[in-house]
Amino acid sequence: MSERKLNLLVTGAGGQLGQEFVHMDHDGIEIIGKNRSELDITDYESCQALCAIIKPDFIVHAAAYTAVDQAESKPEAAWAVNVEGTRNMAKAAEAVGAKFCYISTDYVFDGSGKEPYPESHPTAPQSVYGASKLEGERNALELSSKCFVVRTSWVYGKYGRNFVQTMLQLAKSKKELMVVDDQIGSPTYTYDLANFIIELVQSEKYGIYHASNSGNCSWFEFAKAIFEDAGISSAVIHPCSTEQFPRPAPRPAYSVLGQQALIKAGFTPLRPWREALRDYLSEHTASYIFPDHP
Repeated sequence: MSERKLNLLVTGAGGQLGQEFVHMDHDGIEIIGKNRSELDITDYESCQALCAIIKPDFIVHAAAYTAVDQAESKPEAAWAVNVEGTRNMAKAAEAVGAKFCYISTDYVFDGSGKEPYPESHPTAPQSVYGASKLEGERNALELSSKCFVVRTSWVYGKYGRNFVQTMLQLAKSKKELMVVDDQIGSPTYTYDLANFIIELVQSEKYGIYHASNSGNCSWFEFAKAIFEDAGISSAVIHPCSTEQFPRPAPRPAYSVLGQQALIKAGFTPLRPWREALRDYLSEHTASYIFPDHP
């Protein structure tokens, strides 16, 4: 008789990270994804009922209100999803004894740092989005006795809109592009992040973790690397300042996440960001047709 597969419930299955999980094939784990139309996380009874039926061993709570600029004018909407929704899922997880992994963000810090933020660094979000995600962290840690918080940054992947796809798309129609060079962070490939989380939730090493691909760069340097590794020479990128592109929500000037907790717990740090980018582009650049790639 074969062993029962472990159940992993993923909320936000329509998002970048959520879709990465849904498309994974992992021995011994059945991954069940629920998107926004299938599960309203702001309704506790729906969360409770779903968990009672599925009886997940682990929950990866990837559902989030991520419209950073829109959150400034619609704080109630961001709070409902990122705080109330997290509270509901954490309570539902606890009711069925499931481990709970909450996906958080570099936006919980103020961005004034000069060295990678350790997990213990004081938080000081500067935007509604950052504040709502931090409050979500607090709810998760308070309501789940088996809780992981995973902060990440600059996420991109195969599914959904992201910076890499935007740059590749713009290269098809523009000869020159302006990209900010005074914001520093660590790009993170959803494939690497999802694989780390799968490993993490199978452990009992609860707590707060930072997980991004290793190393850091500016958005300008990231864009240059995308064009170089995709073999694009039809467009030129110029650096500019954040002030030249004002946005409703402030962006962290420095949001590099240190990975001390991950290393201390015995996990392998995510590979260098440039290596991950090359892997991503080697698989997906073919879907874009450029003037210098007839």
